[in-house]
Amino acid sequence: MIGTFLRFIRLCVPLALLAPLQAGAAYADSCPEDCSEPPPPAVNIYKHTAAGHLSPVTTGTLPRVYVPNRSSNSVSVIDSVTLKEVDRFNVGSKPQHVVPSWDLKTLWVANNGTGKNGSLTPIDPMTAKPGQQVPVDDPYNLYFMPDGSAAIVVDEALQQLDFRDPHTMALKSSLPTPTCPGINHADFAVDGSYAIFTCEYGDGGLAKIDLKNQKVLGHLDLSRMGMPQDVRLSPDGKVFYVADMMNDGVFLIDGDSFKEIGFIPTGIGTHGFVVSRDGKRLYVSNRGSHKMEQGKAKGPGSVTVIDFATRAVVAQWPIPGGGSPDMGNVSADGRQLWLSGRFDSEVYMIDTANGAVTKIRVGVEPHGLTVWPQPGRYSQGHTGNMR
Repeated sequence: MIGTFLRFIRLCVPLALLAPLQAGAAYADSCPEDCSEPPPPAVNIYKHTAAGHLSPVTTGTLPRVYVPNRSSNSVSVIDSVTLKEVDRFNVGSKPQHVVPSWDLKTLWVANNGTGKNGSLTPIDPMTAKPGQQVPVDDPYNLYFMPDGSAAIVVDEALQQLDFRDPHTMALKSSLPTPTCPGINHADFAVDGSYAIFTCEYGDGGLAKIDLKNQKVLGHLDLSRMGMPQDVRLSPDGKVFYVADMMNDGVFLIDGDSFKEIGFIPTGIGTHGFVVSRDGKRLYVSNRGSHKMEQGKAKGPGSVTVIDFATRAVVAQWPIPGGGSPDMGNVSADGRQLWLSGRFDSEVYMIDTANGAVTKIRVGVEPHGLTVWPQPGRYSQGHTGNMR
């Protein structure tokens, strides 16, 4: 039967149709006129940060939440399974953020200090214990070049970016940013060619930084004067989301053209961002106050959930009894959203399925906490901007 069928094909199908297939011609060459090439796969910069994508480097690390207590000069360590504080140790002056290193082997505590009195404290995630402090000028925040070639210390008070060895933190070069007072948070273009930083003080605005040549490409004044805070890139790599604490919402920025394209109202004191494990939603922390420091406890803090695909608000989760949600991240499985309560000396563990909140007491003025381990191939800094 098979032989008869093949002979039928040879006799009945025109050679003109068989020849392209026999010659291995491309699909488009033999396709009818109404056929088109399949679309290219959609870009998703968070595809490696989904649940189950833990790097082998993180094998054996303790499941912990590390909380820098800015006014207590300490770090609280919370067991993310029992939801209990299991340790608290002293670090340098004014710890602001706990930052996973690019190679995922170290957690760095950015001790902001005052000017030249800053430092970085390394934490070994295998033991959850601190190491010896490294003197570093004014480390408000810490990022890493997308290729891991350098650490970028954000010198907020000194208005500059310091490019340092990512392991020893030895200074390599500095980039003054005089047009960006209070240079603050950042995220990186999908190709790693540039970064957009927020300028917290003055009239508020953004700075675009050429990473390869280490120069300022431009400054963008937002349509409303405010106080921009955290930055996060959309999954398709096209739009930067910018939290603004004074305007109570999120500006949308086209990174390549460096233009403002929209605004999403969220809540009072819009401050920080966390991306869901499936990369579909953006958790926005609204601190409930427009004050940078010494805000009122038990304020109208909340979390807004934005759908990336539609840019619509799909949920609003108030903190029961009031609170001041700040910075944080999600657990490896995506079921827990962890945020510090800046003015309430507490941390919030929020169930991402329904917004239910558990509160845990920590030190005074907790700020940029991180959850560890997190999925991803490498860290670009902050509290775990993973890729």
